[in-house]
Order: sequence, then structure tokens, then C-alpha cells
Amino acid sequence: MLPARRMQTGSSAVHGRRFPAGMAHMKLIKEYGGGWWAEQDGQFIPLNGFVFDMWLAERDPPGALRRWWAGMATRFSSGPRETGAPVDSQEIWAAGVTYLRSREARITESPMGAGAYDRVYDAPRPELFFKATARRCAGSGGLIVRRDDSRWTVPEPELALVISSHRRIAGFTIGNDVSCRDIEGENLLYLPQAKIWDGCCALGPAILINDGSADPAKWVIEMEIRRDGQTVFSGCAPFSRMKRQMDELVDWLFRNQSFPAGVVLLTGTGIVPPDDFSLRSSDEVAITVAEIGTLVNRVR
Repeated sequence: MLPARRMQTGSSAVHGRRFPAGMAHMKLIKEYGGGWWAEQDGQFIPLNGFVFDMWLAERDPPGALRRWWAGMATRFSSGPRETGAPVDSQEIWAAGVTYLRSREARITESPMGAGAYDRVYDAPRPELFFKATARRCAGSGGLIVRRDDSRWTVPEPELALVISSHRRIAGFTIGNDVSCRDIEGENLLYLPQAKIWDGCCALGPAILINDGSADPAKWVIEMEIRRDGQTVFSGCAPFSRMKRQMDELVDWLFRNQSFPAGVVLLTGTGIVPPDDFSLRSSDEVAITVAEIGTLVNRVR
């Protein structure tokens, strides 16, 4: 696992207070090193004995977390000092060309493959591909990595679905699908090399639990890239521009395959930097969804 950012927090406990019984604003946070915490309305509990893989095997993961929260008498006013990517043994998959802006960018980078990108945007079957494992993934504050055989590497800010083994969207987090546009553009058969390597992905900073009240179609994702203390790119996109429904992507992902410990699915990007932009060493990429938080990574 790549290194995580140290978070300066205290450790004072809060006793005897009444907390909301509902799941509004509840998040799961993974502590760097393996432990998990729950947070709601600024109060934290360490989930001692919590197994993320088993939680995603529940038929009702949000309900199971609600019961866990209700059974804990001690809350803390701060959470873990260091966080990691909120994933354990789950595979990380991704959907491509789910936004018009993404289709346009793919056609530009690969004139020979333009027809393929154009067709998949409108086709019933979406583009789905394997992206990463936990070992290849950084948490907020960790390092994302450029391939040394690519000259055109870009971040792709995306909403990530945390899905249970029973196909339920248990929560939402932020993902960075770091991609090599020159490798993919040279030949579509090079897609795995353009997408998968050590440090090719980031997730975090937390998982917003899906209690049924969240409406991602009303959310906006923002990205800012800083270099030598200056902003060199910024952009935003509403998730309402996504062509495909999230449940539709989940249905296709689970066709003829199972995920006993759940799975994470990146849903595509609507933010694409200019064609002359490529990440450099020491760049800082900050991706924000207000309802979830900000995923921040430096480039190695």
C-alpha cells in the first residue's frame, strides 16, 4: 500500500450524549494500517473487530453499520491520525466513456479507434474494465505514480460506487483513475497497460454510506491540479451529465461474475484536462465532492 497523509487529530472521548439514530452523513474511514472508523456529525467510533469484507457480504450493509453504531457507548471527537484507501480485498473496476466529454477526448487521442469510442457511448453494453487492487491504490495523502514509458498521463476524477456482494450500492467514495492517454491512443489493445500499474489509482478520503436519501445526480465533482504552488488546471462536472444510470452499470458488472467480498466501481469522468497537459512529478491533485470530502494525492 502506498503511504498515506498524516492527519492531526486529538483523542478526547465524548460520553453520555444522544446521537441521531439515522444514517444521515455517516461515513466509513479506513485507518492507515487496517483499522476502520465510523463518523457521523463530527463524532467518531473505532470499529474494533469490524471486517470490511464481511460488511460488504451483508444483505443490508447500511443497516448493519447502523446497528454497530447504536451498540457503541463511547464516541470520540476526532478520528484516525492517518488514513488509507477505503478498500481491503475488493477488486476495483471502472466504466469508460460514460460522459460526452470523455467520448470527445478518447476520439481526439485515438483517431484510429474513434469509431469504437463513438459506438460504445451509445451502445446498450457499457465499457467495463479491471482497474486495480488495493495494493495498487493510494488513499488520500498518498502517492499516485506515472508510468515511465508514458509521455501523456492524466488524472481522471470519478465517483466510485462501493458495492456489496448482493449488488447493493452500500456507499460512495471518490476515485482517481490515473490513465496514460498516449498508450491507449496508440492502440486500444494496450488499454490494460494504459490503466493498470503500481500507483495507478486513488480512493478516499472516506465512504459516504448510502442510506437511501443521497442523490448523486445532484452532486458536482471538482478537480484542481497544483504545480509549484500554482493552479495549472481546474474543472468541474455535475454527475447529472453521466449518460448511464449507476444501477445499470452495477447490473452489467455483475453479469456472469460474482464478488463475494464486494467490489468498487469507478463510474467514468466528465473532467478532462487540455490535450497539451500531462502530470509531472510533485504535482498535487485535489478532487472534491462536497458530500464526501476531498481526495488529495501527490504525483511520483
